[in-house]
Amino acid sequence: MARGRGRRRRHGGSEGEESNERWLLTYADMITLLMALFMVLFSISSVNISKYQVLQHSLKAAFSGNVLPGGKSIAQQGATNNASHAPSTADATAIVPTTALGSRTEATSGLRTNSTTTVKALAQTQAQANAQAEASEFAHIKKQIDSYAASHGFSKSVSTSIERRGLVIRVLTDDLLFASGKATLSDRATGLLGTLGSILNIDQRHAIDVEGNTDNVPIHSSVFPSNWELSTARASTVVRFLITHGVAAHRLTATGNADQRPLSSDASPGGRARNRRVEIVLRRLYGGEGESPAGSEQH
Repeated sequence: MARGRGRRRRHGGSEGEESNERWLLTYADMITLLMALFMVLFSISSVNISKYQVLQHSLKAAFSGNVLPGGKSIAQQGATNNASHAPSTADATAIVPTTALGSRTEATSGLRTNSTTTVKALAQTQAQANAQAEASEFAHIKKQIDSYAASHGFSKSVSTSIERRGLVIRVLTDDLLFASGKATLSDRATGLLGTLGSILNIDQRHAIDVEGNTDNVPIHSSVFPSNWELSTARASTVVRFLITHGVAAHRLTATGNADQRPLSSDASPGGRARNRRVEIVLRRLYGGEGESPAGSEQH
């Protein structure tokens, strides 16, 4: 019996000690959670250096005693006698850390300048790339037309040039496009203009101007009272032909120049023959490479 009581006492004492030490588990859990909380707060915290510097300058200026006239006397004993000398709120000046704000303003304007410069540089680079691609395209079309004209015996009547306004195709009208004083296409003209239309239709972005030109010899007929009507009618005839052969109408315009844009002097028969022409102009979209003055030719 005594042994049984002793055992029960010893056993009961162990349970008491364990129950008294359970608070350590709760305390350890709480410390662990607090440590995790502070670690999370520290990891997500960030310090804005510029705002911190502005706050530092503001606090320094506020406690320096130079904010308002008589500010130093406030910290002295008996300064209440000077309270009547305190300036009104209208005399108080705003506390502005000019150094910090000035540096931020300079940085902002510098970023804007750099951004604008970068955009301009990119735009200029893109424009140069577009101009070079267009010049290459004009050179390819020019080569095709020159090759066709040479192989079909049109070299003396058909010429091409790359000018500031675009790719210019000059076709002399005599014995090729129109009879003298007429605006009806000849049989030889259909094959030539059909091929030109197919070549020009490879790229459908550029506008096409068709310009009729004559010499300075006056014309007086029932159909064409002057060279203005004749040159305009010839340009319109070529435009209608190109439309029927697949060139989009919105790309085309017809213009009559009469004898106002000669290539040669009208004093000689050869000069007048060179002035009687139709020009098909593939208009340039971008300024750029391979430009030549108007009227000059690149063979």
